[in-house]
Amino acid sequence: MVSNRWSSAFGSLMKRRLFAGSLFGPLVAWKGSAFAQDRPVEGRNYLVLQSRQPTRDASKVEVLEFFAYSCGHCNAFEPVIDAWQKKLPREILFRRIPVAFREDLIIHQKLYFAIETMGLVEQLHHKVFTALHNERRKLDTPDQIGSFVAANGGDHVRLLQVLDSFGVMAKVRQATALATGYAIEGTPSIGVNGRWLTSGSLAGSNSKSLSVAEYLLDLARKGG
Repeated sequence: MVSNRWSSAFGSLMKRRLFAGSLFGPLVAWKGSAFAQDRPVEGRNYLVLQSRQPTRDASKVEVLEFFAYSCGHCNAFEPVIDAWQKKLPREILFRRIPVAFREDLIIHQKLYFAIETMGLVEQLHHKVFTALHNERRKLDTPDQIGSFVAANGGDHVRLLQVLDSFGVMAKVRQATALATGYAIEGTPSIGVNGRWLTSGSLAGSNSKSLSVAEYLLDLARKGG
């Protein structure tokens, strides 16, 4: 589910250049990014949260991807943001936060945290998107999800045990609280260090939202 106002302009997603400085080492300098002549503007390209949100590790700068498995924009964006996050330095903590805009989609939040608990995110995360959006497969019930996991090398019985476990349900509540704290209205959205939010509709495209996120990460590192 995605807000109607969320845009998707993915034409040049893979051509984006990363900024550098001491945070990003040998990567391309900020002045070479999409905002070389137009630095991101508060209230237009990103929002400052009214209340600072908790982060997992105070020793790191945190970036959150708010996504929904049911979201077509997230499906298209997934390989791009995944490649982006793998290039982040160790002092940046990247976390995926599944969002449910309807009660019947909470099971997809549980699905993500179940495969995370089982250590299967790298193996299955992109396959969930493929199953839902390319194969038009239903993943609406525990049995459907268990069969999907088993077909992709996981343990059906273990999945069912984890899906409704206390740990997974606690993570679902935490994710929902974060989405509320960040005032998430659509996906994909990117939160930075408990203070800022950007998205495709704010930045102009999902590609540019990553450039804005890089700017905010640098701002956070400098104590902004």
